[in-house]
Amino acid sequence: MLHDTARRGNVASVPRRHVAEKLRVCGCRVDKRRYLPIISAVRRKPGSLVALEIAICEAAVLLRSRGQDTFHGYEIARTLGDASSRRLLTAYGTLYRALGRLEKMGLLQSRWEDPEIPARENRPGRRLYTLTTLADAALDQARAATDTATRRRARRRLAPA
Repeated sequence: MLHDTARRGNVASVPRRHVAEKLRVCGCRVDKRRYLPIISAVRRKPGSLVALEIAICEAAVLLRSRGQDTFHGYEIARTLGDASSRRLLTAYGTLYRALGRLEKMGLLQSRWEDPEIPARENRPGRRLYTLTTLADAALDQARAATDTATRRRARRRLAPA
């Protein structure tokens, strides 16, 4: 049984034998020096956007260029489905969790639509989202970071073996 703090992920305050027990995978012992850097690479860096969030912002920019300033979740899902980003929507709640994160970051603003509209159309109310100006800057920064990473990977592949 793992120590309680090991289950929560606080490895620094856990005795060594518990860390070794936690790092055991499929009966094999995993080297800490190799395993722990992988975990830190997977963690989200503060202020950075994950691929789904970038795709949502790009879809919102596309909708805005078509003259639609506000959008709802299903509309973004349809736009992402039309683009090559369909594989990013792996589960039902993935999109709405990402929209909530973007709103907490200040990249989106949301409001509920007027209750008379869904009552008239006999459907549930929608939460409408609007892209903020901060989102444009964050999207440009994310695109630049993605381009830099792509160039680095391409350079590594082209280097002689």
